[in-house]
Amino acid sequence: MASSIDFVQYIVDQCSKAGDIVAKKMFGDYGIYCDGKIFGLICDDKFFLKPTETIRPLLRKAELRPPYEGAKDYFYIADVDDHDYLSELVIETCKSLPEPKSRRK
Repeated sequence: MASSIDFVQYIVDQCSKAGDIVAKKMFGDYGIYCDGKIFGLICDDKFFLKPTETIRPLLRKAELRPPYEGAKDYFYIADVDDHDYLSELVIETCKSLPEPKSRRK
């Protein structure tokens, strides 16, 4: 089951205080990016953040689970209705992730 475009757009809007948020279709679901850096996934209308130790203390519930069969564990974020909370999680996650590699043409 794929994610609905309405749910994807809702997550993009909820994280918008963190920066330029974009969702890109990947393997039937979506990767979600902030300022060009992938920080999470949206799979089956569920929101997942890359696991970083910097956000663990900020999480209301630290639940690790794979976003799809065969995937590594990500933080599952069930509380997606708090705009400020999600934006803070995205900001802190992105601080811990490496810069994207530049693509040469």
